[in-house]
Amino acid sequence: MEFCYIRCMLHAFLKLIVSIGIRLYYRKIRITNRRNLNVEGSCIIVANHPNTLMDAWMIGYACRQPVHYMAKATLFNSPLKLRLLKALKMIPINRSSEKSVKGVSNADSFQACYEVLEKGGTLAIFPEGTSYLERQLRDLKTGAARIALEVEKRGKVNMQIIPVGIDYMRAEKFRSAVYLNVGKPIAVKDFLKADEKSAQSAKQLTEKMRVSLENLLVNLENKEEELLVEKICQIVHSRYSKRPLSKPSPNAMRQIRDRLDEFKLTQNYLLTEIEQLVDQISLQTKQLRIQADFLDRRFRSMMFLRQLLFSIVFLLIGFPFFVFGIVHNLWVYKVIDWLVKKITHEIEYYAPLAVLVSLFLYPLNYAAFLQISNVFGFVYWEKVIYFIAMPVSGLYAFFFVNYWRHIGYKWSYIFSRNKQKEELEELKKRREKLLRMFE
Repeated sequence: MEFCYIRCMLHAFLKLIVSIGIRLYYRKIRITNRRNLNVEGSCIIVANHPNTLMDAWMIGYACRQPVHYMAKATLFNSPLKLRLLKALKMIPINRSSEKSVKGVSNADSFQACYEVLEKGGTLAIFPEGTSYLERQLRDLKTGAARIALEVEKRGKVNMQIIPVGIDYMRAEKFRSAVYLNVGKPIAVKDFLKADEKSAQSAKQLTEKMRVSLENLLVNLENKEEELLVEKICQIVHSRYSKRPLSKPSPNAMRQIRDRLDEFKLTQNYLLTEIEQLVDQISLQTKQLRIQADFLDRRFRSMMFLRQLLFSIVFLLIGFPFFVFGIVHNLWVYKVIDWLVKKITHEIEYYAPLAVLVSLFLYPLNYAAFLQISNVFGFVYWEKVIYFIAMPVSGLYAFFFVNYWRHIGYKWSYIFSRNKQKEELEELKKRREKLLRMFE
């Protein structure tokens, strides 16, 4: 009993810490139809798997109830890891494509899944089996369907499967956005038929899961199409416009994808024109050193000058706090970036590793600075303010650098208005032409 209490406390504490970590790493986490996760009784959550460990954290963040996870056994390759990860509600499974891990029995793991579900628990499974950072749903394994059907067959609970589509705008990028789209629960009993073999039922249920996930995701055919869609998004997104494609979101990406699919069927020749148009716009914005969304701004020279003057004053006033943030955070930021790239060359691991290393190094760094503050005779309340100011100033320093870059783009835009007006007008026409193709 005492061990169970300690395990629950450890799980709750780690969930809190990880939730703070991912909220700091990603600027926006938006969950659509979250109420679909609040089902009564047993359920299996199935999701796509683009970002390794981060995907599991996102599921845990979205769910109010405790979640158990199926994970590849190679994560449990030592007795200590095996005990620790099991305490964190992870269930190991040996995959046929990898060497079996000592101490892990698939029969025992499946039985553990059945017990979790028969007690009304929640189990998360990533049926793609592997993790790659791409906007393409890979073939789904039938394991999740087989587990669900077996539990339903035993008749103790009514099983449901909840599909969740996870879309990262830039998965590896600090302060980017994540969108979770929760689908309608799938009743497993509808696929359990006495006159059909279990393998056939598992295939049908897996196909239903695949269709549901594809409808929840921005699912693209290949890497070339993904790159083209992302380039178009960078061009058409705008904070200064209310047009449908201006807001960065999975819906905007789906609209662009659907139009491209339409062109493939009806006007295939337009695809080459679109690619050339995108390349020309990207090259021109780079040469002019402006952001594409500046083209939506109504230009008034006095208004721009007032804004620039205000921005310069703001930067001057905020500069001391920026320096404070740089002094207390920059070296850790650089070390984490260096460490993550040393540990792995796979982009799917960048974000989760950065969060894990940050949760260790940043507190250690701040604790060291607190020790140094003793030299200056800080009293208790001064230390509290100092400790809070360190992470806050770090985020501010990140914002400050981006804002400074934004001001640089504004100056370039004003210069272009005066010195390269013809090129700017040509760029506007090309961008408007691209926008009309996808609206």
